[in-house]
Amino acid sequence: MNTLYRVLSQNKESISLELSDKSHPIFKAHFPKSPLLPGFVMIDMIAEVLGDDIVSIKYSKFIKSIFPCDRLMCKIQKDDKTRMIKIFRDEAKVSEIMYDAR
Repeated sequence: MNTLYRVLSQNKESISLELSDKSHPIFKAHFPKSPLLPGFVMIDMIAEVLGDDIVSIKYSKFIKSIFPCDRLMCKIQKDDKTRMIKIFRDEAKVSEIMYDAR
């Protein structure tokens, strides 16, 4: 999955990502004529960047579609186990995810 996105910046409170173009296999599969990022892949990307093993997904809300070449800002709140991530594109919220991690 590491060719799907590039981390532009990261600290303990946020991650800035840039997605690959529509030639990536994820976008070709979902959907070839109107490519967008599947929600479960967004969750996997965040967990991968944070180095988390997801135990359970407590909440996920996908508000707007995420497209190839999008730049995303992920704002992170975390405690020992729980992660709450709010994802923005151009300062507009596109999704929220909450999960428990090991």
